[in-house]
Order: sequence, then structure tokens, then C-alpha cells
Amino acid sequence: MEYVYPPVLAVARTVFKAQGLKFDIRGAENVPRTGGAVMAINHTGYMDFTYAGYAALPAKRLVRFMAKESIFGHNLAGPLMRGMKHIPVDRNAGAASFRSAVNALKAGEVVGVFPEATISLSFELKEFKSGTVRMAQAAGVPILPTTIWGSQRVWTKNIPKRLGRTSFPIFITIGEPIEAPRKGDAEAINDHLHAVMVAQLHEQQSRYPTLTGDDLKFLPARLGGTAPTPEEAAAREAHSMKRTRDEFTG
Repeated sequence: MEYVYPPVLAVARTVFKAQGLKFDIRGAENVPRTGGAVMAINHTGYMDFTYAGYAALPAKRLVRFMAKESIFGHNLAGPLMRGMKHIPVDRNAGAASFRSAVNALKAGEVVGVFPEATISLSFELKEFKSGTVRMAQAAGVPILPTTIWGSQRVWTKNIPKRLGRTSFPIFITIGEPIEAPRKGDAEAINDHLHAVMVAQLHEQQSRYPTLTGDDLKFLPARLGGTAPTPEEAAAREAHSMKRTRDEFTG
């Protein structure tokens, strides 16, 4: 019995309505009505998990997201995360998190994963960690390539959040399931998944309302925006990680 997820979803729907968000959801029919699946999602904003989960509702599925363990220790968020059966990820003990996700998949759950691991500062797809594919292989379930465009305008890294009434369009596409045979080449499947999601994202960007002025900061440099290039974003991330390590060891 689900006691926590339904009321949280009700609150989320109310917030989305208050914000005036305009959802364009395509491919919801690709979410299996029963059985396990890995929902692989691109990551451009802090609200991505809520939007991806929302897109699975037409299939009457609740997505169990993999999230960093620190969230589960929060006084308010922690009980909610556990109540919704999300999966904590301890980067220092990845094997345990992997097993928990595989067990959930084998039990018939849809597990949400961000293959890029962290938010993309360039708003382009970064390289994917292979854990997403290996997880699907271990559980014997398909992968759902899921792309979101527009969420970075609500709340993303290093830019002030805009959680009020904005009426932003949020585009979500769930592609056809990608099979991940147990004995398949994980790297080849990972490359295929990445290519499919890049194509989906570009298609979404091609029909998204034109961004101008200050909103160009939410647009990739490739499209004439002022967001960092992938190379600049990688350099910033490397600098941030080094600074964090220095503070921790200093």
C-alpha cells in the first residue's frame, strides 16, 4: 500500500498548476504498465525527477528514483524519500546502491536514474555512466530513454530559481524501450542510449518556444545561447571538485 507517494503527487500537481507550467508529454505509452524498467533521464535542473515521475502517471506507474544518500538524512525530505521507496546512493558504497536498484527492478518497479550523475551546466548531454545499462542487464529489464527540456528555466545550478508563476513549457519525451540483453555489450548499449537521447533532446529543442534576451543563459552555446560550452562546463566542474577536495583535506 502506498501511503506517502499519492499525497506528495497531489501536492506536486497543485504546485505545477500554481506555477502555470505547460507540459508537453510524448511517449507515455512507452512506459510499461507492469514489470520493471530503468527510466534513464537527462539532467538539466533540480526538478527533473518530479517532471519525469509526472510523465509516468498516465501509465499508472510510480517511479522510484536513485538519489544521493544525504537527502535521506534531511528531517523533512528523508521520511518522504523513504516513504516513496526511493533508493539512496552512497558514492562510497556504490555496490550496495546498485543491488538495491536491481532488487527493486526485479520486483517490478520502474527505477529512475540520471546517467550523467550530475546536472549538465552546458545543457547538453554529458557522458553517461555505464551503471544504468548494467543495472538493466542484471535485472533483465528494458531502458526507457527519457529527455526533459525546459526544467532548467525553473531551477538549475548556479542560477537563481524561479518557482513562482512562470507558465514555462516543460517538454518530456519517453522513447521506445531499449533492450539490454544480459550478455550484450554494455558500452555499445550505453552509446546507443546516449545517441537516442541526444536525438530526442534535439527534437524537443527544435520545437520549443524561442528564447531571447536574459533567457539565452538557459540555451546551449550550440544553439546560440550563452550557457557554457561542454568544454567550459567540464572545466568548471573539475575546478569545483578540486576545491571541494581541498576543503575536505585542508
